[in-house]
Amino acid sequence: MSTPFTPDVVEAIKRHMNDDHADDALLICKGLGGQPEATGATTTGVDAEAIEFAAVVDGRDVPVRVPWSTTLTERAQVRTEVVRLYRDACAALGLPARGEH
Repeated sequence: MSTPFTPDVVEAIKRHMNDDHADDALLICKGLGGQPEATGATTTGVDAEAIEFAAVVDGRDVPVRVPWSTTLTERAQVRTEVVRLYRDACAALGLPARGEH
């Protein structure tokens, strides 16, 4: 696991995801993370290759790692990749995706 992101940047991304996009994280875990029975999800990490979550399945946290489409080299790429993951998860789950975040 490598990361071009400083610990402060990782914390900011996690905070933003958990504060503003918890529902999106859950959809990503359900649709792309192999946890269709998840009832909640918390973003726990991000690096150059993937985003990581703790999905709540049957009352326990299950680690989920969902890869990006490419190796990331800068923070601005994270938003684009999260939007892509959200849309891909909606498609996988047969749900309509809303507009841009």
